[in-house]
Order: sequence, then structure tokens, then C-alpha cells
Amino acid sequence: MGLIEKCSRYTRAREVQASGFYPYFIPIEASHDTEVVIGGKTKIMVGSNNYMGLTHHPYVLERAKEALYRYGTGCTGSRFLNGTLDLHVELEEKLAELMGTESALVFSTGYQTNLGVISTLVGRGDHLFLDKLNHASIVDGASLVYGTVHRYAHGDLRALERQLQAVPDTAHKLVVTDGVFSMEGDIADLPSIVALTEKYGAELMVDDAHSIGVLGPDGAGTAAHFGLSDKVLLTMGTFSKSFASIGGFVAGPEVILHYLRHHARSLIFSASMPPASVATVLAALEVMKREPERRDNLWRLTHRMQEGLKSLGFDIGHSETPIIPVVIGEMEDTFVMWKALFDAGVFTNPVMPPAVPESQCRLRISLMATHTDDHIDAVLEAFATVGRAIAVI
Repeated sequence: MGLIEKCSRYTRAREVQASGFYPYFIPIEASHDTEVVIGGKTKIMVGSNNYMGLTHHPYVLERAKEALYRYGTGCTGSRFLNGTLDLHVELEEKLAELMGTESALVFSTGYQTNLGVISTLVGRGDHLFLDKLNHASIVDGASLVYGTVHRYAHGDLRALERQLQAVPDTAHKLVVTDGVFSMEGDIADLPSIVALTEKYGAELMVDDAHSIGVLGPDGAGTAAHFGLSDKVLLTMGTFSKSFASIGGFVAGPEVILHYLRHHARSLIFSASMPPASVATVLAALEVMKREPERRDNLWRLTHRMQEGLKSLGFDIGHSETPIIPVVIGEMEDTFVMWKALFDAGVFTNPVMPPAVPESQCRLRISLMATHTDDHIDAVLEAFATVGRAIAVI
């Protein structure tokens, strides 16, 4: 069977496209932070990970423009060779300062960060422990390791303990967990995970893609939120959420990051972050420091949205963060509700298998610090009207 025949057997997406309920790859014609234009019509954007609302901040835009004209549009090479600018070095220093670590290392994307760190550090004879709802980049990084991979049910720390117990004391053990789980909006029980890693001589890496900027007194993520920054060996973060850009990083001990610089294939064999993207993150770090009220407003709006949805009768699971899953159930009902909300001017993200179980399909809301109370009211009104119309509530 050739590739054309093989691929032509996949028909599900074309069937949904033909039905008029296809929700993916929708071209956005213009973006105005909390609102976007699609098909000439304005939609309230509650599907973006732009938590701090910095994609249109005047200072961020100006810094990006300056870097564009100083360095050009791209580095045209990897960090290992000609793709390291003084901006990359400055950013790594600022990130290490934010995270309270010895060092930080910037990758081209968050996905490549997890891929490179995990596949490089877990070798033959080593053991890797993952929550089953960890991000796909962690799962894919684990698929490249030569060690043994253990997976435990989401949040089942008794299962994690049994797995740690069964591994020889002399083996290297690394636990990797999301800080905030991207489809559930819940926060990892880091105090309990830290206790287990200390008890069984394991080390801990936290994926803070959805935590940096959001959790912690200064936005330093999950470990800072729990006061456990000194207990986490490595923290991974992305720039495509709170930092309004693209890229990723890992922060931790200098000796480990030095090793990664010279061994992580996803770093060495990828072109580095473009100058304007790096400058955007540097500017976002500055704004986060001098405008802490953004984080306060994000949490105020989050609590309003959570309480509003629950009062309407929607199931939002165990969300504790600006990520709010609205569980609909079956795939067909979820597509219908997504389309009705979209037509009503609300942009959400439908989440389908394999990301979630077939009976747990959902619409994923994520809020920005720059949303207004009027936005929240309009979104809740749309959910109420559509939910009743199609008998979800």
C-alpha cells in the first residue's frame, strides 16, 4: 500500500468538514488581543494561551520591532553554531534570575525543549516516571529514551510510589510532571510528589508551560506557588503562552545545562529563536515585573468565569487555573456546541480523543489578563443560551 492510499483511508476529518462543524485550522484575519476577526466577523477569543495579554502590549511590540531591524528576521543557524545572539544570552540570564536557578537554556520551541531534555538525560538503565496526562511533548520525549518508562494514572501518587519502590535504589530515577495540566486546568500535587522523590532518591522535572507567569508570587511557576523552588531539579517553560512569543527553555543546575548544550539534538540541529521573538520575551519579562496587577486581574476573571459556568450547571472538572474545561460529553454534541458558540461570537477550543476519553469531550476556555468583565458576561450569556438550546444544561 502506497502513502497516498494509506492516507486516503483517513476520512474522519473530511466527514466533519462536510458536516459544517469542522473546528480546526480556522484562518484568523486580524487579532486585537482579546478579540479576533474571522470571516469578517469579530469573535471574543477565549481559546488563546496568551495569559498575560501581552501580544499587543505597546512596549513588547516596540522591543520586537527594534530587534527585527537590528538583527534581521532570523538567525539562520542553530544555537550551537551561528545562531546565538547576545539577546539569547541575556534572556537566559533573566530566566535563571526569575526561576532562582544557576542557569537556563533557550530552545526554539517548548516541544523541542521537552524532547531534547528528556531524551538526552534518560539513558540505558535509567527510569522515567510520567503522569498519564502529561503533555504530548513529554510523551514523545519519553519515546526516544533508552531507559524504562513508567506511567501512572493522573494524580495517582500511590501508583507512583509503588513504581518508585519497585526500582533498585542504585538506579537513576527522574519524575516528570506538568505543573498545570493543559486539558484539565488542575495543578500537580507538587508537595506530595516532592516528598516521594526525596523518599526514594528520585529527581524531579516540572513542565511549567501553563504555569510560568500565572502561578507564584512573581509568576515563577508551580514550585514557587508551593514554596518548593529548591526541591525541583529542572523546570521547563514555554514562550508561547504568558510570554506572547515562540520558544522554550529549561532552568536548573549549570552542570546539567552545560551537558544539554552539547548533547541535546533538538537544540543542536534546529535553527534558533528569531531575534524579534527573543526580544518579545525579554520585554514580556519586564512588563510582568512592573505590572503585577495583570496577574491579579487574570485570577479575578478566572474565578468569575469558573463560578459563572458552575452556576449555569456546566461541569468544569477540577479546574484551578485560567484553563477551564467545559465537559460536554460525546464528540457530536461537542462539535455542535462549539459551532453554535462560534456563530454567537465566542471562540473556544474543542478537545477530542485521543487527548481526552471519548465520553469526556470538552470545550477548553483559557483566559487573558486583558479580558474585561463585559467579555466574561458575553461569554457566559452565550454558554447559557447555547447550552439550553441543545440541552447540555
